[in-house]
Amino acid sequence: MQRKLPSYFLGKNQLVGTVIFSVLFALIFLNIYIPFSDTAWFRLGNSQMFLFTAGFAFISILILVTSRVVMYKVGRIVEMTYLGYVLWCILELVLICLFYTFVTTDIVNPAERQPWLPVFARAVLYGSISLIIPYILSGMYFTIMDKDRTIRLMNYSNVVSDDTRSPAPGDKITLFDNSGALKLSVSASNLYYIESDDNYIKVWYEDASGQMKTYMLRCRLKTVEQSFRGSPLVRCHRKYIVNMDKVKVLRKEKDIYWLDLDSDSIQPLPVSKTYVDPVLSRFMESRSDSASAGPSRSPDA
Repeated sequence: MQRKLPSYFLGKNQLVGTVIFSVLFALIFLNIYIPFSDTAWFRLGNSQMFLFTAGFAFISILILVTSRVVMYKVGRIVEMTYLGYVLWCILELVLICLFYTFVTTDIVNPAERQPWLPVFARAVLYGSISLIIPYILSGMYFTIMDKDRTIRLMNYSNVVSDDTRSPAPGDKITLFDNSGALKLSVSASNLYYIESDDNYIKVWYEDASGQMKTYMLRCRLKTVEQSFRGSPLVRCHRKYIVNMDKVKVLRKEKDIYWLDLDSDSIQPLPVSKTYVDPVLSRFMESRSDSASAGPSRSPDA
């Protein structure tokens, strides 16, 4: 339970999908459960009860959405474990059940005030079914999708690549389109930079013969940035991600930094103020590694 939670659990699309699936599952379950419950007050026909029902549903969905937005933000700052994820889901359940208990005992029928503990216990029981089950199912679905993506990594028959050799582990940069299909596999040593073009990205790389190539696929630059965090691929501009191992010169003209890459066919790339610090840090780290490994290239900056 202390292991790091896989990143696909905290992706924006996955979190949105979990909320939508959980809401739909809960609506179906509650419609089946209502006729057999002595504490459920959900109604569609009676106007007053319908307002209570609609209000409760709206606030419950708002709790889920707010919780998942916060989870997404927290997941980008700190590493979340399986235990942390489970506790977070339990907290969501408890909050919604407490809200249901409050509405049932104090708002729906305050004249016949029911003991809150039995109402809360019943809410936890049926809330667990209507929320925990879709959480488990959605988690299984995303795990299967991730495994399927991993399997596709092993099949390069329909994938554009810079060479025909089987890639060594960690030697390839693999890029997927928005549907999750593997489209491009490039050696890290051959990739120069990635450029944003609306809803597409354009990848600049050298093929096995040393010729500069470009490949375009439907994908967001933000997705690439998150997928290869900690690698030589660093965001330097809202339009560019650069392979810092290919940077020959880092220079400053007036208030703007520029990156000259190790290819005369590539124009210098700008570094916006937002990304100056990580670019400088990675550049110095790269130079330090090169110096410790021996003089592989001249220090131009």
